Amino acid sequence: MFGKKIEKVVGVDGMHCEHCAKHVEEAIKRIEGVKSVSVSLKRKEASIISSKPISDESIKSVLDEAGFSLR
Repeated sequence: MFGKKIEKVVGVDGMHCEHCAKHVEEAIKRIEGVKSVSVSLKRKEASIISSKPISDESIKSVLDEAGFSLR
């Protein structure tokens, strides 16, 4: 049986380069339940695939800690 897969896309402010995008990706990956993250610098967003629902507050918290903000 395959696990549950939940996809969520969030806007991220404060990214200016690929290094920023990689930092955002690494920060979001630390959230429990996150399976993968794809960050688009051009669209200023992160696509998150998780095994359980991830709250905006959880995402906001790790982004704030990393120096970015949830849009």
